[in-house]
Amino acid sequence: MTDLPKYVEIHEEGPREGFQIEPGPISSADKIRLIEALAETGLHHIQVCSFVNPRIVPGWADAETVVAGFKAKPGIHYTGLWFNGNGLERALAFRDKLTITGAISLTASEGFTQKNLHRTHAENLAAMRKQTALHLSHGVPVTRIGVMAAFGCNYQGDISPAQVVSTVEDGMAIAEEAGTEITTISLADTMGWAVPPRIERVLAEVRSRWPDKTLALHLHDTRGLAVANAHAALKMGVSQFDSTVGGLGGCPFAGQPKAAGNICTEELVLLCEEMGIETGIDLDTLIEVGRMAEDIVGHQLPSELIHAGSLDAFRRKAA
Repeated sequence: MTDLPKYVEIHEEGPREGFQIEPGPISSADKIRLIEALAETGLHHIQVCSFVNPRIVPGWADAETVVAGFKAKPGIHYTGLWFNGNGLERALAFRDKLTITGAISLTASEGFTQKNLHRTHAENLAAMRKQTALHLSHGVPVTRIGVMAAFGCNYQGDISPAQVVSTVEDGMAIAEEAGTEITTISLADTMGWAVPPRIERVLAEVRSRWPDKTLALHLHDTRGLAVANAHAALKMGVSQFDSTVGGLGGCPFAGQPKAAGNICTEELVLLCEEMGIETGIDLDTLIEVGRMAEDIVGHQLPSELIHAGSLDAFRRKAA
């Protein structure tokens, strides 16, 4: 067990993750309303949209409208997502408003690479070499490797720690060829296969191989274990997590259309608070934003906390 982190950095992905999968339609005004409300909670990282093909992800056909429309708050890193040169060009048009950084995005599962990207692993490596070069040619730093399906895959089954390490090694080779230094390795439980012992094994293997890199987790709550997995990771010193307010979102290519989305931001914040770990986030304000998100999408979200309320709220009443 590693010492608990004193502070956890939370990257909120609710707007992007949520509105890419909601059947909608969700108005641009409601998307902007949620983004601006999230900015009042103490979050410092908010992923606001996807610059992707609107035929594939119609929920983000209005990406430019939303980014142009929200009022940016100083001190917050607003980011977007893209998968190709066209998406990058669209994002660069908002360089004054968005924090533009690149990543080498790989998958530990060949089956999911083919399902999600319609590429083999070798073809995806070639694409990442080109994309990394493109980012750097535009002055966009590439300091992160992301590995999807790092804990298991609906199309390929169990993923071993060795497969994850091998995938990260592929990303490191691309970075070395391009002359860029990787500082962060992000591991995604894209389809909810992780359990605490598997979290511990994979993190231990990756940390052993790259002890100087920051480890980040992108957890899904597909089988109700996201908070348990976060707890295991926190005990190993992980201090960076992606999450979504209310549990918005999910992976549209995972083959489980009714599965829960990411770990709920408010439940992750509650866990950290009760473990004595700071997040800088006002939990009661965040819970209200979760309720707003539920109103916007028009159906119940996975988060239990937006219905139950925070422990501190009840502590205040009891006092």
